[in-house]
Amino acid sequence: MSVGHLARVLESAGIPTVVIGIEAFRARLEAMKLPRLLITPYLLGRTLGVPHDKAGQLRVLRAALRLFDEALAGGTIAEL
Repeated sequence: MSVGHLARVLESAGIPTVVIGIEAFRARLEAMKLPRLLITPYLLGRTLGVPHDKAGQLRVLRAALRLFDEALAGGTIAEL
C-alpha cells in the first residue's frame, strides 16, 4: 500500500493525515493528490532531518502538526 493510498483511506475514515516527504520526491508526492503534504529539504532516509538533531527534528514535526490547523483545502503543500 502506498503512502498516498493509506492517507486517503485514513482520511475517508475521518482521520486527518499529514505526509512528510523530501524535495527529491516532490513531483511524485504532488501526483498522489495528498490532503496535506510537508516537503523537507533533507536527504532520502532523513526525512525528519539529520540524526541526533533533536531541535531540527522537532521543528519538522511541529511544522507538520501546524498543517492540521492551517490547511484550509485538500491538496495543501507546505515547505519547511
